[in-house]
Amino acid sequence: MLIVDAVLETVDTADFSLWPVAGLPPHRLLALSPHMTPLEVGTALATLADYNSRTPDDHRPVTDAHERIRRLLETDKVIAPGGLRIHHTDIDVTVSPGCCCGLEDWREWLDITNGDTPWLGHDPSPRVEHADPVVRLWPHGGDAADAPSERPIEIPVGDLPGILRTVRDGLHGFLSLSPDSGLPATFRLSPWT
Repeated sequence: MLIVDAVLETVDTADFSLWPVAGLPPHRLLALSPHMTPLEVGTALATLADYNSRTPDDHRPVTDAHERIRRLLETDKVIAPGGLRIHHTDIDVTVSPGCCCGLEDWREWLDITNGDTPWLGHDPSPRVEHADPVVRLWPHGGDAADAPSERPIEIPVGDLPGILRTVRDGLHGFLSLSPDSGLPATFRLSPWT
């Protein structure tokens, strides 16, 4: 069975007090879905706000939730550390997004159907290999010249559009939860989905 999640790499929220958050450690991959608890939604939104509230022209500290959300809403393109995590339960292999991968580019996975290769990050350097009629996902593929040390996940290329519709539906479900986390109901990341 193939499980595909849109995941966000959490930030340190130990001192975060603008709205309720879960006590998750930083750098954890948090799956975004309609099944999240309100505290997990708060953590996800705190991560998004943290990454997107740093503007070069506004160095004032953010002291309240409304200002933090205002800055996030005014962002031209939401940056979200993370990406797609693929787990194949039959072979117990997981391909997670590498460092510097961004969930904001999740739609680039659809370009695989055209022979393109999306950026999956580095360290652990996951890699996509085109092997018509499947695509192989290597968890620690590194450079294409390296011999992979693990088994790949193979996905029929024709299945990718349906898989990505499921990812989109999960993101919509996450976004539908945002008012329940104590944030203003106007908070939406619709360009993101």
